Amino acid sequence: MTAAAQQPASGLSGLSDELANAVERAGRSIVTVSARPRQSASGILWRTSQGETIVLTADHVIEREDEIGITLPDGREAKAQLIGRDPSTDLAALRLSGIDMGTTALPAELGGTAKVGNLVLAVGRPGPSGPRASMGIVSLVEGPRRSWQGGEIESIIHADLTLYPGFSGGPLVDLAGRVVGMNSSHLMRMASTALPVTTLGRVADSLLTHGRIRRGYLGVGTQPVALPAALAQKAGITQDVALLVASIEQGSPADKGGVLIGDLIVALGGQPVTDATSLRGQLGPDRVGKPLAVKVLRGGEPAEVTVTVGERE
Repeated sequence: MTAAAQQPASGLSGLSDELANAVERAGRSIVTVSARPRQSASGILWRTSQGETIVLTADHVIEREDEIGITLPDGREAKAQLIGRDPSTDLAALRLSGIDMGTTALPAELGGTAKVGNLVLAVGRPGPSGPRASMGIVSLVEGPRRSWQGGEIESIIHADLTLYPGFSGGPLVDLAGRVVGMNSSHLMRMASTALPVTTLGRVADSLLTHGRIRRGYLGVGTQPVALPAALAQKAGITQDVALLVASIEQGSPADKGGVLIGDLIVALGGQPVTDATSLRGQLGPDRVGKPLAVKVLRGGEPAEVTVTVGERE
């Protein structure tokens, strides 16, 4: 066989070794999470911005909040306590106590931003037999956007690979074994999606501080309605849709701030709102407890009220 004929085989062999090394490297940071009756899941050893090592996993795999079992990469078993959970981003944080990680369990190494076309590996540890892996290509990165439960996500990574049972909560890694996301089969009601590391870090820090993700709340029920061109022109706005206030909760921030049933909300904090998603987008955790300008059309005339944003329980 000529040297030219041998080259492709050599290249494939090199790639094969590279993939195996990536799985081995990532596996040092992947634990088994036992918090539901039938199928264990995976979790990531994560170093917080405060320097604490915790476990991040998918929220939907936490079916009981006590007696959560963790199996470390070297096979040792431990118990974990729930720090906090956020169903809207399908993320939960767990604290390990009274156990020395040793040298075989290390916090995850973080990679860069996943790009369309990157080869990636979904790695999980759903049982005691060691890590399992699935390879594919990043087919789409979309965002920022919101999950079907309303969670704010910097971007959502779609990869053309298989998430086997128990892979949720485990990492999506690059060819160096560095984490670029956390896999979830429930995040977007799709089989294979992942949260990026930017979302993981932000939500983890909030869960450590508050035990939850703070979300703003006005206390209004709305529905989008078309704005007549003449009315929009009169009000000096360019959008053709506004939110009709159909209901107001008694004692809510909107009620106290002077919003009325029948108002047409056109902007919050100077940003146009045309649907429930854009409204929620202006009610992030940084808005809670702060005044927010609400621009409305009332009786065909522009008006503005100030509402102090509440926190949704």
